[in-house]
Amino acid sequence: MKKAIARLVLLSLALSAASALALSAAQPAQGSRALIKGVFDEAETIGRPQKTFPMLRKLRTEAVRVNLYWNAVAARKPRRGTDPDDKAYRWEGYDSLVRNAARYRIKVVMAIVGTPRWANGGKGRAHAPARGAHLRHFAYAAAQRYSGFHTPSDDVDAKPLPAVRYWLAWNEPNNPVFLRPQYKRIKGGWRIESARLYASICNAIVGGIRATALRGEKIACGVTAPRGNNAPKSSRPSVSPLAFIRAMSRMGAKGFDAYAHHPYYGSRSETPSTRPKAETAVTLGNINDLISEVTRLYGRKRIWITEYGYQTTPQDKYFGVSYKKQAAYLKQAFAIARKHPRIDMMLWFLLRDQQAVRYWQSGFLTHGRKLKPSFSAFRNVRP
Repeated sequence: MKKAIARLVLLSLALSAASALALSAAQPAQGSRALIKGVFDEAETIGRPQKTFPMLRKLRTEAVRVNLYWNAVAARKPRRGTDPDDKAYRWEGYDSLVRNAARYRIKVVMAIVGTPRWANGGKGRAHAPARGAHLRHFAYAAAQRYSGFHTPSDDVDAKPLPAVRYWLAWNEPNNPVFLRPQYKRIKGGWRIESARLYASICNAIVGGIRATALRGEKIACGVTAPRGNNAPKSSRPSVSPLAFIRAMSRMGAKGFDAYAHHPYYGSRSETPSTRPKAETAVTLGNINDLISEVTRLYGRKRIWITEYGYQTTPQDKYFGVSYKKQAAYLKQAFAIARKHPRIDMMLWFLLRDQQAVRYWQSGFLTHGRKLKPSFSAFRNVRP
């Protein structure tokens, strides 16, 4: 099971980060009351916990994100989807992660993502479930298992699993890597099909977690990629963040506590405060454009930045910046987030560079575990 999760993790990490960063010039004067700073690096937190969690503690990390792959945990259809102890479920890697996080007093942000084939007619994990009820049942089972009160039926120590209080509904649904199709031809026009599908996904996950009646659960929807081409006829259609949030609102997505976004930079010349040239992008430099739409459509929801990072050179020759600039941009980005009264969370991607250069090189450590200046920069960021 761990090997299966590891393969999914590496594929997700390789595909998940394909652009952009920055914030708006007009920054609010007052600071956010409690910015949660954290890291998203499943290959390290699941794959190498003995080395990783002591290092996260040294970095003063407050939260780690992990993708809860529905298609891996429930590769077989459970008889009772709402029962976290159903024999079809395989939670082992996640049980270990939440225990390690609790041991080091680190919060877990858990993203439910990926459809099993039995739930969507044999299609890939990027295709939505045919019935929202199946996803709702899984979200309920996950929230119950990580409620802080559940003791697994096979736990010899008879100790409840630690609680997970922060949840994400899917990952980058405006990106065809994670949700397909993005558009559908309807009566001579094009519908943003990913937003229609995502509204059902968001509502199913929110509904399942809310049905547990647990207190303190916080759920974010959106979790959008920084850009999209809004070109349904292109070879790789995707949806820009602003177009996506408008469409998901029209399609009835509701009930969530926060809107999550990944405001990556688009070129090595962009600083965290640079406004992107493309009108279809939302980076940290124009994050207020997105926040204004969230406010207009959903009120004053909280904003979570659940992926962000700068790659370094010489590891990445195209998007990488120098080690010194990465550290400086990290400090600037967290300062922007901390000053904004609506942003409650900011998670850096990654802890350690991935081995293949064609993947992602934004870690605080090289793959060979050499510390970059960003290691100290992150450790010194105050929440």
